[in-house]
Amino acid sequence: MQATRVVITGLGPVTSLGYGQQACWEALIAGRSGISPVDAFDTSGYTVNLGGQIKEFDPQTIVPDQVPPELGRTAQLGLTAALLAIRDSGLEADAFRGGRSGIAMGTTSGEPLEIERLDDCWVAGKHERIDPQFVDRYPCHSIPLAMGRELGISGPVAMLPTACAAGNYAIAWAYEQIRKGRVQRMLAGGADSFSRITYSGFAQLQAIASEKCQPFDKNRKGMIPGEGAAVLVLESLDQALERSAKIYCEVIGYGLSCDAYHITGAHPEGDGARRAMARALRDSGLGLEDIGYISAHGTGTPGNDHKETLALKALFGEQAYRIAISSVKSMLGHTMGAASAIEATVCALALTDSKAPPTINYETPDPECDLDYIPNEARDIELEYAMNTAYAFGGNNSAVVFKAWKGASG
Repeated sequence: MQATRVVITGLGPVTSLGYGQQACWEALIAGRSGISPVDAFDTSGYTVNLGGQIKEFDPQTIVPDQVPPELGRTAQLGLTAALLAIRDSGLEADAFRGGRSGIAMGTTSGEPLEIERLDDCWVAGKHERIDPQFVDRYPCHSIPLAMGRELGISGPVAMLPTACAAGNYAIAWAYEQIRKGRVQRMLAGGADSFSRITYSGFAQLQAIASEKCQPFDKNRKGMIPGEGAAVLVLESLDQALERSAKIYCEVIGYGLSCDAYHITGAHPEGDGARRAMARALRDSGLGLEDIGYISAHGTGTPGNDHKETLALKALFGEQAYRIAISSVKSMLGHTMGAASAIEATVCALALTDSKAPPTINYETPDPECDLDYIPNEARDIELEYAMNTAYAFGGNNSAVVFKAWKGASG
């Protein structure tokens, strides 16, 4: 049986640069930064204080009366992103009710604010037992379950907590559900909220930059934690054509791998990243020369950016120098499990608008990171294929390939 073709018809990013694909895309193309001093908690005891925090996030101002206030912050981010994606797709939320639609979400930390809230209560002596609400809200799977409950989705629902590659994993899993005919539509993406736990962990690792995030720059000092969500509407091509939907692009393949090397560090030669990209190309039926743009993982840490560059060179060889590459983490910070879902929306919009966002704060070329990182200013670029890459603690590596939409016969 011939596999079902899968297209993207809706995008719903929620970031520190704004809500919805238009606002976020305009800000990214303009090279604006969503990084600012953290006010979610007291950072006076840290040597760093910057983050990609979404200030004054209120779902009621974005999707009024559709996000229950009792949900955890990550679930609120995810559901808001899903509702924005559904609105962008031209569908009504009721179109997702029933068993022919599903949800796949990724995360790194789930609902860490629930742990922090519980801890604060214990320190203050206000808890003698765990509040039952904590059991309902803290586990990672509660996020897509809450989204499914609010949207009436009774098809497959999955949470893939594969850390900073989780958004890509969720999109790949959703793609398989449609490709194999199990469902007609999927909501796929990732969400993570800003937390003291996550920030403290990266601060202890001395991985946070004190002034700015500078992916691939010679003087890069580290990543900057952020938060956000992005959900994409994936549906079968037949369904999209039947309703005359706007199609952003087609999902044509993915590749996954595991370094099995170190709990936090990537393989020193980027071997796991190389294998994930190679599998994505093979699954897509593409050659090395076909990829025109890569939305890079590009965290801004000295080691990871170097290893990512090594992986690109190991796979693409001289062709690596002809590929346009950028990291939007320079503007948004590292949004953890949401990162590659947000970056998938970047690929979809780059293919649609023939523009690629920049890597801002790029000042000094690094001879060890000497590829085309689209420094500081967006670029007009004709694209047929784009690749989204994401790598994570635990050695989880991923790459998803998208094709520009040129009609059903394209």
